[in-house]
Amino acid sequence: MADREKNDLFEQEETKTELANRIAEQSRKVANTYAHFEDGLIRVIRWFSGAIDKLIFNRRFSKLTALVLAIIIYFVVNFNSLTSVYTSKLKYSRTMKDVAVTAKYNSDTFELSGLPSTVDVEISGDASNVTNAITSGGVITADLEGMTEGVHEVRLKGEGFGSNVDIISDPTNVIVTLKKKTTQQFDLSYDFINQAGLESIYSVGTPEFEYSKVNVRASRDTLDSIAFVKALIDVGGQVADFEQDARMIAYDSGGKPVNADIVPDTVHVKVPVTSPSKTVPINIQVSGEVAEGKAIDSITTDQQTVTIYGPENVLNEIDNVVVTLNAATINKDSTILRPVTLPAGVNSSNINQITMSIKLEDVVEKKITDVPINVINNVNHYKASQPDNITTVTVTVIGTQNNVDQVAPDTINVYIDMIDAKPGLMEFQLQVDQPNNGLIKYVIEDTSYELNVLGETTDETDDQGKADENNN
Repeated sequence: MADREKNDLFEQEETKTELANRIAEQSRKVANTYAHFEDGLIRVIRWFSGAIDKLIFNRRFSKLTALVLAIIIYFVVNFNSLTSVYTSKLKYSRTMKDVAVTAKYNSDTFELSGLPSTVDVEISGDASNVTNAITSGGVITADLEGMTEGVHEVRLKGEGFGSNVDIISDPTNVIVTLKKKTTQQFDLSYDFINQAGLESIYSVGTPEFEYSKVNVRASRDTLDSIAFVKALIDVGGQVADFEQDARMIAYDSGGKPVNADIVPDTVHVKVPVTSPSKTVPINIQVSGEVAEGKAIDSITTDQQTVTIYGPENVLNEIDNVVVTLNAATINKDSTILRPVTLPAGVNSSNINQITMSIKLEDVVEKKITDVPINVINNVNHYKASQPDNITTVTVTVIGTQNNVDQVAPDTINVYIDMIDAKPGLMEFQLQVDQPNNGLIKYVIEDTSYELNVLGETTDETDDQGKADENNN
């Protein structure tokens, strides 16, 4: 056991010795490597220092050296400024269309022309500032304060967009003209507006103005272009007499508004509102013919009269209201609805349509002889004679038996029109007035009629007569 322990201690000592030798050897290698690196570094520094000395003190490269040093010094001195350039926010721009243009000038003394009402504006700056400027409601202004009458070039400037953006308008400069204003008096007329809002049963009368003449202030050229001044009276929704302050506008001869100062710009007006009406009969007018040997025997309606509304002067000229019927659309006994046709100038009526009950019967023909031939429009009062002494004509009446039997010769008007008559033998066309109701039809077989027109004239009071008596 003692020998074994001695051997183990001996082996441990040998191991320690061997490890120490290795460490010492490694240290020598590191020291040698460091010494070689130090020598190499010193040689590189000496070489670089020598090269710098040669470069700096060489005349050939002295200017290049100075330039390099200057660039280095510039970047060192301006480092912060350059850094701020590359670190600042990006710039961007947007264009606003149709930005309002206002002018600063003495509008009481001068009339301004040539200034555009809107311009396009380019806004540049930081994105957030540009967005704020667009929503700020800024305007473009032209400062004309202190300028006198004449033509001026003015620079447009932006206001209300904020101080952190750049504003450029298109155009930037404009040519404007200032003219001195003068005053002229005009007669006042009127127009009714919003008439669609006035119920059709009402009519407005002639308005009564507080004054009949107005003063208009503008340049002489503008005043000369004014044809009339109108008060615009709003009648929408009115149902009785009313009063209002009507706005006034000047117009040129073409009906276009003229920009001028009307002093004052409104006038007090009183307007009467009425509801004139008239009850008139309904007149049925039939056109066309019923097919297949039939004819209309009778037409009965649920309404025989209609009440119409409108201005009194229009109503006074109306005796009836027409409802039309195309007989070609009827082929059997029918009940139909037809609209009421209002005459021109009538605003409305108490009914818009009527119901017709139509009865058909077989069509028949009846000849009525000895219908006298009349003369109309003998404006020159000529005497005339008929060569063959023909003074009457036969008329064929077509309709149902009931309607044909009611026709008498004296209810048929056959005539010739002498409006273009000249002395000599002339040929005229026989014409016949058709019944208004359209239930029967008159036909003349031979419509040619000769008449010898004499140069002599008749008594002016005898304008309508018969051809066989040779006078009108």
